[in-house]
Amino acid sequence: MEKVEKNLYVSVHYKGSLSNGEVFDSSEGRMPLEVLMGGGQLIKGFEDSLVGMSLKEKKTFTLAPEDAYGQRNDNLIHNFPLSDVPPGVIPELGQIIGLQMPDGRQVPAQVVQVDNKNVVLDLNHPLAGQALTFDIEVVGISNTPTHVQSDCGCGCDCSSSGNCSDEENCGEGCC
Repeated sequence: MEKVEKNLYVSVHYKGSLSNGEVFDSSEGRMPLEVLMGGGQLIKGFEDSLVGMSLKEKKTFTLAPEDAYGQRNDNLIHNFPLSDVPPGVIPELGQIIGLQMPDGRQVPAQVVQVDNKNVVLDLNHPLAGQALTFDIEVVGISNTPTHVQSDCGCGCDCSSSGNCSDEENCGEGCC
C-alpha cells in the first residue's frame, strides 16, 4: 500500500490546535490513531486530507468549522427544569454531563447556566464554530487493523488480558 485510500486502515500521529495555538488533542506519547478510511470514524475534513497521502508523509492543514464540527447552533441550547435532573446529580457551571438519547447514544452537554429552578445545557460539540489546525504524519497503511485501542483512549492493547499494561497513565474504567 503506497497511498491512503478508502477501505484501508491508516495509522496517523496527529496534533490538533485552535487558531490561538492551544492544543486540544494529540497522539503524542500514545499509540497512533488507527482508522478505516471511509468508515465514518473521522470528521470529514480530516479524512479528506488523509486521502492520497503516502507512508511517512507529513502534512499541516486547517479545517473551517463546516469541515470539522460545524458552526455553533443556538437550537442545541436547551433549558430543563432542575426536577428533571437525576437524583444525586448536582449540575455545576462548565460541567460536561452525558445525556442518554432515546436511541441509547450518550451525547455530551455542557452546563452553561444553572439556578434554583432550571439548568441550561449546550449540546453543541465543544469545538463547534472553531477552525482546527492539524499536524499529521501517516505511520501505517494496511489492509487489516494493526492494533486494538481500548475504550478509554489510553492507547494500550487491553484485548488479550483485559488489563492495561500502563495503569499509571490510565484513568478509571480503562480496559
